[in-house]
Amino acid sequence: MSLLTALVARDDTILAAHSTAGEQYFSACQTILSKIPPNDSKLTYAADQILIHYVKRDGVTALVVAEDTAGRRVPFSFLAELHRKFVAAYPMGEIAGAPAYGMNAFEPHISSLMVQYEENPPQDAIKQAQAELAATKDVMVQSIDAVLSRGERIEILVDRTDDLSSQARAFRKRATVLRRKMWYRNAKTLFAVGFSGVLLLYLLVASACGAGLNHCRS
Repeated sequence: MSLLTALVARDDTILAAHSTAGEQYFSACQTILSKIPPNDSKLTYAADQILIHYVKRDGVTALVVAEDTAGRRVPFSFLAELHRKFVAAYPMGEIAGAPAYGMNAFEPHISSLMVQYEENPPQDAIKQAQAELAATKDVMVQSIDAVLSRGERIEILVDRTDDLSSQARAFRKRATVLRRKMWYRNAKTLFAVGFSGVLLLYLLVASACGAGLNHCRS
């Protein structure tokens, strides 16, 4: 089957899911869910022969892991139908308060919908998805092929992004500390130059007027 794993989630909480590929993609799906922005969006993650698509609307995310042979029209058509059926089956108040997998009674509907879109996808739905993909400019493709081809997990890619952010913050902190050190060093230098200038002036005057400058005052 070209549709391997599908789920419905609220933010990063999976509410219902079905998979024909075991649990091998759930970790990647969980990582992607945690990185989805709060606004409505569509996105495709491209890996080695695997595409991970999601649609988020009104705080509810429908996500599917599919083989690249499925293209994008069928998966996005499937996601639109999955999202529509899920929000029709459950009120938003119930969705907002449900725990993880608290709505897994919806799993048979996900399974049957996956079979339907594998065997006989509705042509009208596919045409609608094709039109939406053509008109929507915020559907992007992010490649993770290089990461997965080395046997690494998506979490590592996310961790690297977080590491870069941490390194940037650390660099800014070190730059701030360095600026302060340079300011103190410059201040000490200016103080030393000023003190030396005053001392030199005193010595010059004292050589003519005496150490107590008494001769000059008289």
